[in-house]
Amino acid sequence: MSRATRPLRLLRRVPRTSGAVRTYVLVVLLGFCGISILELVREQTGTPGFFVGLGLALLPVAPLMAAFHWVGRAAPHPWRQLLFCFGWGACAAALIAILANSFATQWIAAATADPSDADQLGSVAIAPVVEESAKAAALLLVFLFRRRQFSGPADGFVMAGFTAIGFAFTENILYLGNAFDEDVANGTGVLNSVTAATFFVRGVMSPFAHPLFTVATGLGFGAAALTARRTRRIGLPLLGLASAMGLHALWNSSSDLGESGFYVVYGCVMVPAFGLLVWLAVWIRRRRLRAVAGELAVYAAAGWLSPAEVPALVSMPARSLARALARSTGGRPAGRAVALYGADAAALALLRHRARSGGSAREPDFAGRERELLRRLWLRRATAGPALSRAAVLEELLPPWFDPLGPLDGPGPGHVPQDRRQVPPDRGPALSALPAPRRPGEAGAAGPGSRRSDPVPSARPAGPR
Repeated sequence: MSRATRPLRLLRRVPRTSGAVRTYVLVVLLGFCGISILELVREQTGTPGFFVGLGLALLPVAPLMAAFHWVGRAAPHPWRQLLFCFGWGACAAALIAILANSFATQWIAAATADPSDADQLGSVAIAPVVEESAKAAALLLVFLFRRRQFSGPADGFVMAGFTAIGFAFTENILYLGNAFDEDVANGTGVLNSVTAATFFVRGVMSPFAHPLFTVATGLGFGAAALTARRTRRIGLPLLGLASAMGLHALWNSSSDLGESGFYVVYGCVMVPAFGLLVWLAVWIRRRRLRAVAGELAVYAAAGWLSPAEVPALVSMPARSLARALARSTGGRPAGRAVALYGADAAALALLRHRARSGGSAREPDFAGRERELLRRLWLRRATAGPALSRAAVLEELLPPWFDPLGPLDGPGPGHVPQDRRQVPPDRGPALSALPAPRRPGEAGAAGPGSRRSDPVPSARPAGPR
C-alpha cells in the first residue's frame, strides 16, 4: 500500500469504528439499565411476585410486536433497530420513569399535607411528562443518528410502538408483581384475585394504551423527517409529544373521576382512539405499498427489475412465498437473499419517492445511495428474481396473458439484453439517470462516477400512485 492511499483507507474506517463504538456504548448502557430496573422491581414485588409478573407481562408482548411489525413490513426495519427501541423502552425509559416518578412523588408529599394528593398529582401531572419524554428519547436518538431510517410517518409509527411495548412490559411486571403479593398476603383465590383483575385491565382491555400514547410522538418525528424547514423539524415532534402526554394524563385521571370515570374514559376516548389507531395503521401500510409499487415500476421500465417482480415485491404473501421457494431450492442463504432483496427494493423505492417529492434538499446523497441499493439488488437478483416471478404467478398477481418467462430482449422501451446479469454492479450505467442496463463498453454506457445534474429523473412512475 502506498503512502498516498493509506490515509484514505484510514478515513474510510472511521465511520465504521465510530458506529461500532456507539453500538457498544448503547448495549452497555441498556444492559446496565436493564439490570438496575429489574432489581428495583424485584425489591418492590419480592422474588415470587417478580417471576409471576414477568410471566404474565410477557403474554401480550408477542401479539403487539407482530401487529406493529405488520405495519412496517412494506419496508421492514432491521430487527436490531426494533430491538433497540424495545430495549430502550423496557430498560432505560422504565428506569428513568421509576426514579423520576418516585422522586417527584416524595417531593410533592413533603410539600403538601395530604399524601393522597401527591399520588394523584404525580399520576396525572408528573408521570405522563416523565414517561413520554423518556420513551421519546429513543425516537430522538434514531432521528439524529439514523435519519435514513426515518422515511415517513410509518417509521415513526413502528418504532414508537416497539418502544412503548418495551416500557409497558416492564411496568406490567411491577403492577402484576405487586398484585400477586397482595393476593398472597390476603389469601385471595385465583378467580377473585387482584392479579387476575390487574391482568385483565392491563393485558386484555388496554394493552394498546402505551403504544397509543407514544405513536403520537412517533408520527411527529415521521412528519418532521419529510420537511426541510427547521421550525417544523422541531415543532412537529414536540406537538406529537404534547399529544402523547395529554392522552396519557387523561387515561391516568380516569380512576379519579368517580366510580364510572374509568369506563367513561375507556369507552369514549380509548376505544375510539384505538379504532383510529387501527385505521391509521392500515392506511399507512397501504399508502406505503402504493408508493413502493409506483416507484419500482420506473426501475422495471428501465430494466433493473423484471415486470413480474414488481407485483410480488408489493405483496406480503408473495414475498413470503418467494422466500419459501428460494429456501426449498437453495437453503436458508437463498431465502435470506430474497428477504434482503425485498427490503432493498422497498428502500430504493422509498428513497426515490422522497427525493422526487422534496428534491436534493431532502435527499442530498440520492445518487450515491441509489447506486449502492441497485448494486445490492444486482448481487442478489439471480437468486431472488426467479423466486419472486414464480411467486407472482402462483399468487395470481399477473394478468393471464403475461408470460414471465417470455423473451426479454424484444422491442419496446426499457428492454433488457439477454446477458444483463453479466453487468458488474460497480461498472453499470449512470444509476441516477435510470437507463436500461447496458453491457460494459456498449454505446451509451457510463462509468460509476457519471451522474446527472438533477438527482431524480423526471420520468413519472408507470405503476399505481
